[in-house]
Amino acid sequence: MLQFARLLKRSYKSLAGNTDLRPMTDIKEQLAELMRGTEEVLPEGGLEVRLKEGRPLIIKAGFDPTAPDLHLGHTVLINKMRQFQEFGHDVVFLIGDFTGMIGDPSGRDVTRPPLTREDVEANAETYKEQVFKILDRDRTRIEFNSNWMGKMDAAGLIKLASHHTVARMLERDDFSKRYKGGMPISIHEFMYPIVQGYDSVALKADVELGGTDQKFNLLVGRQLQQDFKQPPQIVMTTPLLEGLDGVEKMSKSKGNYIGITEPSGEMFGKMMKISDEMMWRYYELLSFRSLDDIAALRKKVDDGMNPRDAKFELGIEIVDRFHGAGSGEAARDEFIARFREGAMPDEIPEVELATEGGEMGVAHVLKGAGLVSSTSEAFRMIKQGAVKIDGQKVDDRGLKLAAGTNAVYQVGKRKFARVSLA
Repeated sequence: MLQFARLLKRSYKSLAGNTDLRPMTDIKEQLAELMRGTEEVLPEGGLEVRLKEGRPLIIKAGFDPTAPDLHLGHTVLINKMRQFQEFGHDVVFLIGDFTGMIGDPSGRDVTRPPLTREDVEANAETYKEQVFKILDRDRTRIEFNSNWMGKMDAAGLIKLASHHTVARMLERDDFSKRYKGGMPISIHEFMYPIVQGYDSVALKADVELGGTDQKFNLLVGRQLQQDFKQPPQIVMTTPLLEGLDGVEKMSKSKGNYIGITEPSGEMFGKMMKISDEMMWRYYELLSFRSLDDIAALRKKVDDGMNPRDAKFELGIEIVDRFHGAGSGEAARDEFIARFREGAMPDEIPEVELATEGGEMGVAHVLKGAGLVSSTSEAFRMIKQGAVKIDGQKVDDRGLKLAAGTNAVYQVGKRKFARVSLA
């Protein structure tokens, strides 16, 4: 882990005097950008008060190295870090190598298996090249919470635990459900939010960022800072980005994710699968374009511009970010070429189908569009590799399409339909 730390910890510049950054004094500009795509800020108005202090704030966000690869859902939080960084604030990317061995219980209905030291080190290693595709390497401070927690003895841990109560822990929704349902809760899981909270004390954090599922843990940090006579941090939560299905949060286990290490063509093709309406949420949470630019683009679409072209622009931006300038346009050209190779007819019938519960299975879409005679035939054609959506081959028979999706479906070489799901 020390070797990894040396690789990441570059000479850390004082951000306050960096002339390349936006002016620290423009509080309104900062607030408008920082509140973009933010779910909640606690206490209300607290961020503005802290910004008016006119100094670089210490912005903390923690990441447990529980998996080696990140997807776009993870980058929502990293994008917010970048926004703070661009305004000249002190961004701390905290790798939870200590908490990772406890296992974050957030949103879990069973105890999460703790990671081994070897797992943590191997996964943390992969973060190096991934996160710095968004953050400025030379302006990012890297910390490991083992630097302070690993030095704390048993007496120190017991004293730290005395700052929280079992009753307060059971206020947590996931703990409460498990307790009421008779599901076991291990004592070490109670330590997770306490240790995460103490990280804020160790770093003297002004602001802590986290997903909405981290709200309880972030508030524990505020409480511990008060106990340790520090100004309590501002808590900012960001939304959990929906995946390609437009319903469930982006997750590898659900198969609805876009990995940031995926090949450029695959990444671009997946971006084209999001619904026209969901595209704007992706713009808000993932794009580095200004809100004014996005509003202008949305007006163009409302005035008749093809939503596909707006989606192309988003896909190009995302692919360029993770694969380098020019990669996005190359992926777009490859995507368009796949349509041409499929000998797509000039006239394609248009079909509108009503979903139930906001989504529809791909087999039912194909049947409803008249491209197959039955769902059984749809499953058979998918198995044969004869089904494409917007030029991308479909291999998941259980694929769900969200309401608002507008795409071209192809079965075999000659059957096409543009289907809008309502």
